Amino acid sequence: MINTFDATDVFEAHRGRMFGIAYRMLGSAAEAEDVVQDAWLRWNADDRGDVRHPGAWLAKTVTRLCLNQLDSARVRREEYVGPWLPEPVLTGDGTLGPLESAEQRDGVSMALLVLLEQLSPAERAVYVLREAFGYGHAEIAALLDQSEANCRQLYRRASQRVAAPRPRFRPDPEEWQGLVAGFMAAAQSGDLARLERLLAADVVYVSDGGGVVNAARRPILGPDRVARFLVGALRKYVAGVPVSLAEINGAPSLVFAGVAVVQFDFDFEEGRVTAVRTVVNPEKLAFLTRQLSRPGDLPAVH
Repeated sequence: MINTFDATDVFEAHRGRMFGIAYRMLGSAAEAEDVVQDAWLRWNADDRGDVRHPGAWLAKTVTRLCLNQLDSARVRREEYVGPWLPEPVLTGDGTLGPLESAEQRDGVSMALLVLLEQLSPAERAVYVLREAFGYGHAEIAALLDQSEANCRQLYRRASQRVAAPRPRFRPDPEEWQGLVAGFMAAAQSGDLARLERLLAADVVYVSDGGGVVNAARRPILGPDRVARFLVGALRKYVAGVPVSLAEINGAPSLVFAGVAVVQFDFDFEEGRVTAVRTVVNPEKLAFLTRQLSRPGDLPAVH
């Protein structure tokens, strides 16, 4: 039997994995923290006498809590004002676990997390557990109390539904910084012609303000419209605000940190920007703001 002292140590040893599962399942750092806290309350209240594999018990508890949460989250998403984007999370510090490969980084990307919203709760659970954490179908079946055959079917369906083309161009950090520096120089100077040359013909801009702050309530399409909108928004809202580079959701992103935090995320294809996503809803930036308040300077963009 696990005593109280050991139980705390065991739980803390699995906290990172639990948060990683919950965040990928929910797309919300705040909700993921709530789920982990709820799991702790259940873990602390259980006698744990028959718990032979604490990691499996905790993973199952977190997964079940997330499945319950997703049912109500779907209603909230439908009522959300404007486009919905996941809450951004700094990942260079290992908050979402090791992201050493392109596949691991892609697994927490804004683009993929948006695609996961198309899945049913069960499909999302199977996909996350299989793709992000390498669980076998038999293990997933035990976690979800479903048959292995059904889990395989759920995984196959989920994989097909999120198989939309995603960015193939992955610049190295130095190249990425050069691309961003050129993008920012053009946008901040108001050089529309130069900025448009950096944008792909099918570029899309998506902004998540949640109805809390001013933001585009529909995606903006095309280099001309995106360029004009970005120049105007940067001049109006973040002129003179320090901007830094940070690894967010597995990819380099821009962070404007002045009175409030604003986060920009990009997709590139063949050296051109194909997508710009920005989260300006302060409620969704609370976790990132806390992360940024920790000691350590982010590299500035000049």
